[in-house]
Amino acid sequence: MTTIVQLNVPFRQHSKAARQAALLKTFAQTRRTQEDVFWLKENAEMLNILECTGAELAPNALGAYQKFYNDIEQRMEFFPQYYRFLLSLCLDLEDLGMPGDKGAVLTDWVARQGLADAELSDLQRAEARRLCARRGVEPLPGDTGLDDRLRSFAARSQTFTMPNKKAAYELTHIVFYLSEYGRVDPMLDTDALRSLMFAGTLAFLDFNADLLAEICLALRFSGAEAPEVWEIWLTQQIRTFALEEGDGLQDDYHEYLMLNWFMTRAGQGGFGDYVPEGRVTFARTRPGSAPLRELSHCIYSMGDARSADWEVMRSEVAAHVSDEAQAALVAAEASTDQFGAFFEGFARVGLRGRMAGSCPSMGAAV
Repeated sequence: MTTIVQLNVPFRQHSKAARQAALLKTFAQTRRTQEDVFWLKENAEMLNILECTGAELAPNALGAYQKFYNDIEQRMEFFPQYYRFLLSLCLDLEDLGMPGDKGAVLTDWVARQGLADAELSDLQRAEARRLCARRGVEPLPGDTGLDDRLRSFAARSQTFTMPNKKAAYELTHIVFYLSEYGRVDPMLDTDALRSLMFAGTLAFLDFNADLLAEICLALRFSGAEAPEVWEIWLTQQIRTFALEEGDGLQDDYHEYLMLNWFMTRAGQGGFGDYVPEGRVTFARTRPGSAPLRELSHCIYSMGDARSADWEVMRSEVAAHVSDEAQAALVAAEASTDQFGAFFEGFARVGLRGRMAGSCPSMGAAV
């Protein structure tokens, strides 16, 4: 496991506001065209981070979006399938200082068109409701049980003891929407907080900085503390990035944004890198392997000898994984008093003994 050190991020441009303005220009004008749906995604994420962290932008920093804002009604009318991206962009631009009040008109239109009713996912409905509520509009007046369903999903801790990145990201976004990105109490119960700890343990063992940053943010938004070792490791990871001129856009931009968002909320600076002119790629040097894969392979290969009791398994696992994986396991175990409960689910032995005698013999079938 990489040695954990504290990091003081150098300020390599004259102000944080200037670096944020340079990033906005990069996302708005040089990486993709506005006709690309990934332009909507990237810019919505960038602006959302700035809005929910209360960023004070440099004068004219939003100028790169003026033409987009001027035409946003036409885009919404013709591309209603992207209404959540478009609405998020509009509201964040206005709340960050763009003159105008189109957000009120668009949220009302979204509600009248019933666009949130066309969503299959509770998570998407929650995002739509959260966006419309920013302008005092309720798009789902008949759905009074949405919050309860979201909290019920979050409280099923067993889900988060095994690798399932989709479920883990849905968990963090449930907390984001219920908490208004840290502005209100999401009212999570003990089981939901345990879910965050389990999901974070998996992300830490997987060396997944993107997901772990979101989980640490979700814990903060819930009024809970993330393990110090997770947060120190995340702060270290920003050193693995290089911002370079280039055309490769299947890059690590999202991880870069999540890490800097986390650092901003944790009081560790954030957005400390010089942003080159032109088309920028966000390249990260990644570990060659992650302990989670080793751990999974190790315990699966044990077959019937696998136990859900970490006290029983600890020494056996340590004897069969690399030194790096062993160090990560020691750090993960030390970071939480719930590691034993996490491992009980991670071991996945719940089906044993249930199949014996459940199938009729061939003779009995005749």
